Amino acid sequence: MKNNIKAFLDLVKERNGDEPEFLQAVEEVAETVIPYIVKHDIYYGKNILLRMVEPERVITFRVCWVDDDGEIQVNRGYRIQMNSAIGPYKGGLRFHPTVNMSILKFLAFEQVFKNSLTTLPMGGGKGGSDFDPKGKSDNEIMRFCHAFMGELFRHIGPNTDVPAGDIGVGSREIGFLFGMYKKLRNEFTGVLTGKGMSWGGSLIRPEATGYGNVYFAQKMLETKNDSFDGKAVVISGSGNVAQYAAEKVLQLGGKVLTLSDSSGYIYDEEGIDEEKLAFVMNLKNVKRGRISEYLESYPNATFVKGKTPWGVKCDIALPCATQNELNEDDANTLVKNGCICVSEGANMPSTKEAITVFHKAKILFAPGKASNAGGVATSGLEMTQNSLRFKWTREEVDTKLKDIMSDIHKSCLEFGEDEDGYVDYVRGANIAGFVKVADAMLAQGVV
Repeated sequence: MKNNIKAFLDLVKERNGDEPEFLQAVEEVAETVIPYIVKHDIYYGKNILLRMVEPERVITFRVCWVDDDGEIQVNRGYRIQMNSAIGPYKGGLRFHPTVNMSILKFLAFEQVFKNSLTTLPMGGGKGGSDFDPKGKSDNEIMRFCHAFMGELFRHIGPNTDVPAGDIGVGSREIGFLFGMYKKLRNEFTGVLTGKGMSWGGSLIRPEATGYGNVYFAQKMLETKNDSFDGKAVVISGSGNVAQYAAEKVLQLGGKVLTLSDSSGYIYDEEGIDEEKLAFVMNLKNVKRGRISEYLESYPNATFVKGKTPWGVKCDIALPCATQNELNEDDANTLVKNGCICVSEGANMPSTKEAITVFHKAKILFAPGKASNAGGVATSGLEMTQNSLRFKWTREEVDTKLKDIMSDIHKSCLEFGEDEDGYVDYVRGANIAGFVKVADAMLAQGVV
């Protein structure tokens, strides 16, 4: 088995040797899925996984725009259309200076499995640009988004590829992107998700990734007859996912101790309650400030510059910032400090070595492709509402989100439970996601 896995990974590395994030994502899947493939004749010998790791289409393009000083700026735009076996490509757009082919391919590959787990008819894709919205005026962001969509519109559509937001792409950016798409196509369709409520958006969509992550963690805790009530919770990030994860933790009786951004983290021993969380939301969403400014209003808190919050003693950890933010040392510290549950709100925030630590310690660990699937699941619900020209209530969408996260948890149990009762959620999520896509690919032939 080790030879089979090594041979597969060697071939992928030969083709993608300069893409470390993508290789990391593929290795995690290969180590759990290849043993399953070997035991099931329907998949064995069909090169299904090799076909999955190769994008169906990679689009790169130049984005020229004019800044407020009249200077012409040039950025790179990307769209990775990874797999459309079960539905149109679906996945976010990320605007950040670190965006490159490796990161987008890893995100697109993860998206294939994540979307499959939701049970909704969505393929996997991802895109974005090395453009940095930070420090830009609204007009500069509008001009960039319009220029970006000036090329992307040729490659997307409600039945082809439906992008959404991601890091650096919030409701403001989605609005500018949708406006240009509508102008160029001369049609009003659900081609983007995360839209405003007055023009096709879905209730609960902004909250969905954070809420869904907590709903999934809640399901894991229930397997141990436990809950969030009274638990100390450490959260990284302070953007959309972290904010609404914190909100849902508070609703379930947990105590949120930390939030962070790229400058460092805040630790509030008294707990970040509803009032303090509202302050953070205004700080990050309206003022677009730094998390360190929290101390100006709440001086009893502590700001730790340039660090992640994993050294803070807690019962539950929710990494909601970015990829590879939680390493082996962090994992050892969390386990040593008594952490019983880690649920990923970001995409691949834990390194491979960190995940090994969690598994050896037999603590509850949820990979992002399962636990943060609530965002894309609700995007799928937004697509459905757009197709129906209909809007569900907040309660209806929230109920559907809970049901989807519960179904994902059941799928993970089906394929991930060991003989001793411990659940390897990584294996469960990978195999459950693989099976649905693989079956569709086999049914459609070699295409």
